[in-house]
Amino acid sequence: MSEKLAFIEQELEQLKAEKRYINIRTMESPADAWMVVDGKRVLNFCTNNYLGLANHPEIKAAAKAAIDQWGVGPAAVRTIAGTQSLHLEFERRMAAFKSVEAAMLVQSGFCANQAAIPALVGQDKATGAQDVIFSDRLNHASIIDGARLSGAKIIVYEHCDPADLEAKIKEHLPQYRRGLMVTDGVFSMDGDIAPLDRLYKVAEKYGVLTMVDDAHGEGVLGRGKGIVSHFGLEGRFDVEIGTLSKAFGVMGGVIAGKAIVVDYIRQKARPNLFSSALTPADTAACLAAVDYVERHPELVDRLWANAEYFKQGIAQIGLNTGSTQTPIVPVMLGEVGLAKTFSAKLFEYGVFAMALGFPTVPQGKARIRVMNTAAHSRQDLDLGLAVFERVAKELGVV
Repeated sequence: MSEKLAFIEQELEQLKAEKRYINIRTMESPADAWMVVDGKRVLNFCTNNYLGLANHPEIKAAAKAAIDQWGVGPAAVRTIAGTQSLHLEFERRMAAFKSVEAAMLVQSGFCANQAAIPALVGQDKATGAQDVIFSDRLNHASIIDGARLSGAKIIVYEHCDPADLEAKIKEHLPQYRRGLMVTDGVFSMDGDIAPLDRLYKVAEKYGVLTMVDDAHGEGVLGRGKGIVSHFGLEGRFDVEIGTLSKAFGVMGGVIAGKAIVVDYIRQKARPNLFSSALTPADTAACLAAVDYVERHPELVDRLWANAEYFKQGIAQIGLNTGSTQTPIVPVMLGEVGLAKTFSAKLFEYGVFAMALGFPTVPQGKARIRVMNTAAHSRQDLDLGLAVFERVAKELGVV
């Protein structure tokens, strides 16, 4: 190996020694309650397919029909020749679904945060005037990256703490041109919910822009409408970020909110200006998924019933699920080596649930993250719980 690449070899060996090297498993069937993974049929607790729509025949049919009508790709960025009437139809539909004035479709939820944040805040090159972002300590990597790209000053407030947010705003906002408060709605590692009503009240008090990433709340909270609906704040947040890759089972990101804000981001956002538009198949599938979720609220009820049943079963085994308030159930184990061994044992016995460790979660807080879905039957859950109990006893965790 050449000398210039030696650092890569060293760092990879260190990751392996610390049991942080990621061995990527291969899916050999569609995302569903059961999947074929690395050649083995296993009960799936890994995907974000909350409502079981990723392999739904009605949504697949919509994607196939769109290919016949529109082809496989738009072949241009949205601002040149890539905006199809199908994109506009979806944006109108999503705005109505979320009860906001406007919505903008982008390539992914990750892209949505990178598009919205640098458009709203940054630093004026001519005057040097800088903006400030108030960001929850446990915000998603896409929010962190979007904030860093913006060039704005980043001030971290303590996790889900409106009092600390207010203290940080009072201390820092006067030194900057304008401020943005941004939080995840549902935190994907712990499954807890941001106190959105109280955070909004603080931000509004000081005239700070408000933004929430609802990636794990859409299709889950607020009867499926998301965390803003859950708190009765429809139309009040300046920016709502969404994704179509979780509860809706497809692909794509959404920037929604006040029409003037969405229009401004549309003009400024680099992913919109320099990356091709979402494919017709994805767009049509997203449209079909939103329609399906609105017509079938019983899916949300089933998701929550499954989640509560599984949480109770895990508690009876004697395992710790942390601070979760949602269908995301972290089984807290502490050390990454134990979590990886636990995950491997689960897989051996037919349950697919991955270990998460540093840097995805803090040091010493490794866990197995279970993603409940509406696609699981009660029999599936009972089987999963039995395997969790077996592994926990074999490894001396309980």
